[in-house]
Amino acid sequence: MHLRRPLTLLSAVLLSTAGVSASAAADAAHPCAGQAHIAVPGAELQTTACLPDMTTAATAGTAYTDPADWASLAAKGTKNPTGVPGIQVDGYFPDSSHLNKTHGWNHDSQFVIRLPEHWNGRLVVTGAPGTRKQYSLDTLISDWVIARGYAFASIDKGNSGPDFYTDGKRPGDAIAEWNRRTTELTRAAKTVVRQAYGHQPRRTYMTGISNGGYLTRWQLENHPELYDGGVDWEGTLWTPDGPNLLTYLPTAVAYQAGRAAHDDMLAAGFAPGTEFLWPYHQAAYWGLTQKVYRAEVDPSYDPKCPGASAGSTTVEILAPCASDASYDYASRPLSVRRAVERISLTGRIGKPMLTLHGSLDALLPIATDSDVYTRMIDDSHRGRLHRSYTIEGGTHVDGLYDTYPQRLRPILPCYRSAFGALTDWVEHRAAPPTSGVVPRPASGDLVNSCALQ
Repeated sequence: MHLRRPLTLLSAVLLSTAGVSASAAADAAHPCAGQAHIAVPGAELQTTACLPDMTTAATAGTAYTDPADWASLAAKGTKNPTGVPGIQVDGYFPDSSHLNKTHGWNHDSQFVIRLPEHWNGRLVVTGAPGTRKQYSLDTLISDWVIARGYAFASIDKGNSGPDFYTDGKRPGDAIAEWNRRTTELTRAAKTVVRQAYGHQPRRTYMTGISNGGYLTRWQLENHPELYDGGVDWEGTLWTPDGPNLLTYLPTAVAYQAGRAAHDDMLAAGFAPGTEFLWPYHQAAYWGLTQKVYRAEVDPSYDPKCPGASAGSTTVEILAPCASDASYDYASRPLSVRRAVERISLTGRIGKPMLTLHGSLDALLPIATDSDVYTRMIDDSHRGRLHRSYTIEGGTHVDGLYDTYPQRLRPILPCYRSAFGALTDWVEHRAAPPTSGVVPRPASGDLVNSCALQ
C-alpha cells in the first residue's frame, strides 16, 4: 500500500503547526508537499518532512533522530535495514513541563511518527525506555519495523531525563502521565495513518523495552481496545504491595555503601551469576534509579535528596542518596502505596502479549519482575493471552554484550523473533512457542539471530 500521493526523495522540512496547510504553490512544486496537510490531532506543533530514507543510517547527524538518545542500547554488529522512504512527522502535544530540549523546543510530550511509502496496513506504537526521549528506539525498533512496512509512532512519555520526577503536582503524577501520553499518541497516530493512507490501520501493536515494556503492559490492561497485541521487553513492574523498584533497589544501594552482604542481594532477588555486572550497575544505575523513582512516589522520605534536581554533573546525577540505603518501603506511610497504586499493574491484559526478559538482568531482576508479572496474568485468568520467554544470558541493555561477549547475549534478535511470533498469532492464529527458557547458543551469530524454540 502506498501514500496517497507519490513521494519524491526530498529532504526539505515542511514546517507547520497543527491544522496549517501548505500553500498551493508548494503543492505544485513538490508532489510530496501534500503530506503537509497531515494534522496530528491535539498537537500544539508539528513538522513534516518527506525523506528518501527514514532509517538511522541516513538520519544520524540530522534533525530526524538523536544518536545520543539511542546510545548503548544495541550491540555492535547489529544489522539494521536501510533505504526506507516516507513521511516523518515530529511535534509535541500541549504540556506545561519543559524537560525535553530536543530541537530547541524545550517542551515535553514530543513525538515522532514515521509513515513508510510502502505501507503494510499496520501501526507500531512505543514509548521511550528509562527516562530517554522519543528517538530512543530508532535503532532497536523503528528501523526494523518501518522496513517491513509498519507505520511507527513513539513519544517521550511526557517527561524525560533524571529530573522527570519534578513533573506533576502529586506523587506518581509523572509516571501516570507516561500512560496518558501513550494513549494520546496511539489515538493520534491512528488518525494520521488514516490521513496518509486513506484508512485506519488494520492492526495496531504496542511494544517497548524497560519502561516502554511497562507501557505495553499498562496499555494492554487498560486500553486493549486500541491494540491487537503487544511485545513486552523486560517491562518495569509496579505493584502497591511489592515487588517494585523500591522493594529491592535499596538493598543494592546498601550493598554499594558496604551495608549489605552478597546474600542480602540474592535474597532481594538479584540472580546468582549476575555478580560480574554489579560494578557497572553500581556505577550507572542503582543509586540514580532508586533516588529518582523514590522521589517520584515518596518525596517526603528525604526532601533534600535529590531535591529539585538529581544533579548538575554526571557524578552528582549517578550518585545515590545516602538515606536510600536505609529505605524500607514496607514501613512507609499508606500514602506511598496509594501513589504506587495509581501506576500499578494488575495482570489483567486484554490482548495477546509476549514477554521477554534476560536471565542476567541486574537492574530489573527477572525474579522480582517478569516472573511475578506472569503469575499475575495467570492469577487473573489471562494466561491464554500470554507467553513469557527467559532469554538465557540476556541482560538489561544489549550494549553490555560488547564488553562480555562470552557471558551475555543480545535480546534484540529474540525480540524480533517474538514480534514475528506475535503477529502470526494475532493475524494467522498460529500459536507462538510455549513459555520457557530460550537457551544461549554456544556458537553462531548471537547478535542477529535467535530462535524462540
